[in-house]
Amino acid sequence: MAEFILVAGAWLGSWAWDEVVPDLRAAGHGAHPLTLSGLAEKRGVPAGLRTHVQDIVGEVERLDLHDVILVGHSYSGIPVGQAAERIGDRLARVVFVDSNIPADGESFVSAWPDGRAMVEASIAENGGFWAPLTAADYEGQGLTGEQIARIVGGSTPHPGATLTEPAVLERPLGELPATYVKCLLDGDRPSDDVAELLTGERWRLVEMDTGHWPMFSRPRELARILLDAAAA
Repeated sequence: MAEFILVAGAWLGSWAWDEVVPDLRAAGHGAHPLTLSGLAEKRGVPAGLRTHVQDIVGEVERLDLHDVILVGHSYSGIPVGQAAERIGDRLARVVFVDSNIPADGESFVSAWPDGRAMVEASIAENGGFWAPLTAADYEGQGLTGEQIARIVGGSTPHPGATLTEPAVLERPLGELPATYVKCLLDGDRPSDDVAELLTGERWRLVEMDTGHWPMFSRPRELARILLDAAAA
């Protein structure tokens, strides 16, 4: 039995996994969706990137989990990738769902040069938080109007310090057993840093014909991919 720790991307909380968790549990695995500090029901809790890494590590330790599969979506690939190093032999695999990945000394915004000015401006204009997307921003990502309304309605401003604080890696990411899920409506190929890691022996690529939020647009298909990762 695997133990899944599920961490959604910017603006989202544990609720984002509501349609994925039942299939994982029905297959006999543990499923633990996690809200990071400063988001959703934890809104108001101060948070930087190191806080989010510790949120994940702390959950594994609090529940005394082993055979852990850490799942990071979008932004959360950055803290998940760091947490994967820190939980040692408790880790079975990492699954990056259309996500950013950490680079030592680099932050979310430094790894996104085209969007850095936009994100930093939003943080400055919104009291230190990255403002959530609007409904129009989700068009073309394989989502129904109802799904978009659910995401927008549940989103909370994202703590800006988590986006500007640099990651700290103790060893190369290529040493981790990892699956990278590429959502093709959000670009037909992985970023260059991910593509390089996929040439190694420990990383594998899975493609989904949907957009950047597959836990909403294709939850059962995503659950099957996660179950396959548990069997890898």
